[in-house]
Amino acid sequence: MTKVVLRADVSGVGKKGDIVDIADGYARNYLVPRGQALVASAGIEAQATAMRRSRDIKDGRERDAAEQVARTLVPAVILLKAKTTGSQGKLFGSITTADVADAVATQTGITLDKRTLHLAEPIRTLGTHQVQVKLHADVQFPVTVEVAKA
Repeated sequence: MTKVVLRADVSGVGKKGDIVDIADGYARNYLVPRGQALVASAGIEAQATAMRRSRDIKDGRERDAAEQVARTLVPAVILLKAKTTGSQGKLFGSITTADVADAVATQTGITLDKRTLHLAEPIRTLGTHQVQVKLHADVQFPVTVEVAKA
């Protein structure tokens, strides 16, 4: 086992600045050549502490920004107009996360990545629907979407 300091987040291993024990070959052949890790020494461990501190500060800023967006979007109702088929309120097509992200941007001025929006399935009916938004590991909230006839 080799003790290394991660210079980037590595899935299944750890986050930037973490000191981890990993297999010798994985460190020597994969992480170190790609610049994702450094073999740990006394000086490097001090540098790792600084990396963790900066990561925590950045994480705090991102969480605060996500909470501010949540405070704006939770009380808002996003209105989408869609074509319907027949009189039963079924949509011609469906509303996807990309459609919701575009509507949020035009109605509130807040740009959301469609990958942060989570729908169990696309919206195919008129009415009020809840769309989950996950902007940060600690910040998840619903956005109310009202689908009306175009």
